[in-house]
This record gives sequence, structure tokens and C-alpha cells, in this order.
Amino acid sequence: MTPDPRTDDDEIVTWWGLVIEGYLATQDKLMGEIADRFGIAPASFDILLRLVRSPDHRMPMTRLATEAALSSGGFTKVADRLVAADLICRIPSPDDRRVTFAALTEHGLDVALKARSACAEILRRIVLTPLGDDASALASAMRTLRSANG
Repeated sequence: MTPDPRTDDDEIVTWWGLVIEGYLATQDKLMGEIADRFGIAPASFDILLRLVRSPDHRMPMTRLATEAALSSGGFTKVADRLVAADLICRIPSPDDRRVTFAALTEHGLDVALKARSACAEILRRIVLTPLGDDASALASAMRTLRSANG
């Protein structure tokens, strides 16, 4: 009789390890290709994606740091690099002196759009092609886990 993977300790721990290993291998390949094409580190890419999806392509820096899961100091370093590369600029809030926005520059918007498009193309190749119809089931399962545990 085959052990039930929902109850067998070793099987479920192994299964979760495979989920993590599959994610890490895929993420490494994805971010490696993005870095090769655009010279963008993963944290910078994440910030550019968040900004390109935000209204007016800007967000308060503290919120952006939180959403990107970066410490204040870590986010400042990434933001400094993005400013130096003319990808973002800092804009003081006209309504609250304590708030500073990170906003995409014109160059940053161009790079972010091209990088997002390249990311989608890479994901089609390295995720959708191997998984086929299972890709939407995987996305649904991850959405369920995020909701249940987030």
C-alpha cells in the first residue's frame, strides 16, 4: 500500500522541498536572464515592476520598501543605485514632509516595460512550456497558499 502524501511525514517534507527547489531553480534562471539582458539585480527588478504597475508609476518609499520586503537601509541602497542609473527619482510629497515618493524616470519606465516584457517571455519558456496546462493550477495553488498563510 502506498503511503498517503497528506499523512506520511517524509513524503510531505520531501514534497515541500521539491516545491522550494523548483522555485529557486526557476527564479535563479529568470533573474539570471534579466540581469544578463538589463543589468538589473533581483531587488531592483522587483522595485521597477512594482512602480510600473502603480498609479503615476510612483509609490511612497516606505510602502515600496515594505512591499519589496526590504529593510529601510536595504531599500535605501537599492534606491540609491536606481537613482544613479537614472531609473527612478525621489519626489517629496507636497502634502506631507515625512513622505518621499520613488517614481520611475522616463528612462526607468522604458527599462521597466522592456524588462517586464522580457520577464513574461522568459516565464513562457521556462514555466509555461514545461508545465503546460498545469501552470494555471500552480498559480491557483500559490494564490490559495498566499491567502491562507499571508
